[in-house]
Amino acid sequence: MSRIPEPTQTPEGPAYEGRLLDHPHEEVVDQGAPFDIRTLLSRRGVLGLAGLGVGAVVLAACAPISSNGSAATTSDSSDTSDSSTTTTTSGEIPDETAGPYPGDGSNGPDVLEESGIVRKDITTSIDGAAAAEGVLLAFEFQVLDAANGDAPFEGVAVYAWHCTAQGEYSMYSSGLEDVTYLRGVQVADAEGRVSFTSIYPGCYSGRWPHIHFEIYPDVDSITDSSNAIATSQMAMPEDSSNEVYALSGYDGSAQNLSQITLASDNVFGDDSAASQLATISGDPTGGYAATLVVRVDTTTTPTAGSAPSGGAGGGQGGPDAGGQPPAN
Repeated sequence: MSRIPEPTQTPEGPAYEGRLLDHPHEEVVDQGAPFDIRTLLSRRGVLGLAGLGVGAVVLAACAPISSNGSAATTSDSSDTSDSSTTTTTSGEIPDETAGPYPGDGSNGPDVLEESGIVRKDITTSIDGAAAAEGVLLAFEFQVLDAANGDAPFEGVAVYAWHCTAQGEYSMYSSGLEDVTYLRGVQVADAEGRVSFTSIYPGCYSGRWPHIHFEIYPDVDSITDSSNAIATSQMAMPEDSSNEVYALSGYDGSAQNLSQITLASDNVFGDDSAASQLATISGDPTGGYAATLVVRVDTTTTPTAGSAPSGGAGGGQGGPDAGGQPPAN
């Protein structure tokens, strides 16, 4: 096992590689997505994205969660974008379908059995052999225990997954059957937070752009999808999606987005994603940071998680089975 890096003490507080820790009482590996992105910046420099022509690194800090459970948008001094969305969360997160491409063993492929699935950076396959291309996105969930006065749900495991910039899913789409990128698990810290480093998902025909997630009681429970205590999806805001989909690496996504609304989407249409719309900051050049408050009520019975059979190719089966990927 690799050694957990140790911070150094400075007059301003504990730091790692010259950067002050965002959460000084936590280990370096538990500092959250914005800190991870700054670390990537120092080690790799500006990341060139093939086919996009932009250095997409996240410079915006993830939005903090206010005491009333709503997400407030913030950004650091380097963020010049005025595109942001603030979402107030009330009520339990809606149960939603896991879709036909969950990779949780419920319909065949099972990434949750693989060593290394517990990770923040999901831009590459677990073995590092393949990488997903797109505008970088750091996203964070804060999971609250609705049955216990919205206390932070420390220790729950969150499995998140989403499509590529072309609207395809690893482990299912043609040519991606042996790829495991854009899938990962994180365990909630004392504030109920989990964070991931990924890319902005594309928009395929029949679905609003989104990120899937399942929540498990603990990390030992993830090997059986029936253990999930909540299954839902996070909707990406329209303004940021339009910005990203103007790039050539997301060919087809702009047209697909123009043909659907949150109100007409077969998942978010019940309430236009009132409690599932991400708070976001950033821009296509610097990347984006998204957050969502997720309230889970363990006194209710989960009603989602059973995945349709799906096909081997991403997006097969029409909108009710997950939509169709955009044409190249």
